[in-house]
Amino acid sequence: MRAGPAILGLALAAALALGCTRAFFHPEPGLQGTPDQIGFDYRDVVFQSDDGVRLRGWLVRAQPGPARATVVFFHGNAQNVSAHLGNVLWMCAAGFDVFLFDYRGFGLSEGSPDLDGARRDSEAALRAIRSQPGVDPERIVVFGQSLGASIALSAVARTQADDPVVALVADSAVSDWRLITRQVLSRWWLTWPLQWPISLLAPTEPSPLRAAASLGDLPVLFVAGDADEVVPPEHSRRLKAAAGEHAELWIAPGASHIAAFANPLWRLRLVAWIERALDQAHPTAVAAAAAGMGAELAGRSPSGRDRAIHLRRRGRLAARAASAAPDR
Repeated sequence: MRAGPAILGLALAAALALGCTRAFFHPEPGLQGTPDQIGFDYRDVVFQSDDGVRLRGWLVRAQPGPARATVVFFHGNAQNVSAHLGNVLWMCAAGFDVFLFDYRGFGLSEGSPDLDGARRDSEAALRAIRSQPGVDPERIVVFGQSLGASIALSAVARTQADDPVVALVADSAVSDWRLITRQVLSRWWLTWPLQWPISLLAPTEPSPLRAAASLGDLPVLFVAGDADEVVPPEHSRRLKAAAGEHAELWIAPGASHIAAFANPLWRLRLVAWIERALDQAHPTAVAAAAAGMGAELAGRSPSGRDRAIHLRRRGRLAARAASAAPDR
């Protein structure tokens, strides 16, 4: 057995025994780089959580604009936003603005990480993005990965009544903190006997399962790789069952943890899914574009009509991607 799982298991056991949820987080201070270094325009966003912790994020612009919508990205439990750029900036090239932010204790954000703090920070991010210049508050989509997907579920469930989003994508989400604790501890012989007693010390809140069950008719997409050994796909299946008929579940054949969208066909498929959710939320705008009114809506420039043609082409590609990547 590799040293990594052993160290992680022992650290998790020790931290939970001390009643500390920081065991779920592995932050990296500072930044590895910025979006402009790889050709993306962005602006810094500074905002506060409801307990006064100062947080930092980036609003990265669609290329080309104008943006179809704004995607709020919730990264996983390690490093910081700069290490996760490759997981989400492809969405800027697909026509979306992307807002990435760091939880407390990550990157340039102040404070120390824990589950309740990350939930507070996520709710603050959903509020903060609505007031940013150029962001349409009625066209916001949430995309979370790994622990970030679980936190996103809880944050959206708590804010949806007052600050609604159009759709939520949860990639490789944890469904239950005690279940994932048992699974991590069971991976090494030394921590295997501790999995049940230590898991009882893991938190039950914020509960991703209860959050998923409370989302009503919000379009929700759960994604998992069938080769994920970090957060097994059973977590996404449990979340889909809790969310009910308005949710979808995609299982990516051969994909490891948060690797489904490394496949370009799956990226196209996700873009098409988001666009359907936007179309359902704003049917009048869709009808206008379909009737060839895009130029008038864009100030009588050809960009609106060109955008409508581009979206139709992308939709056809995504349909082909869907047939090439069946669910399980």
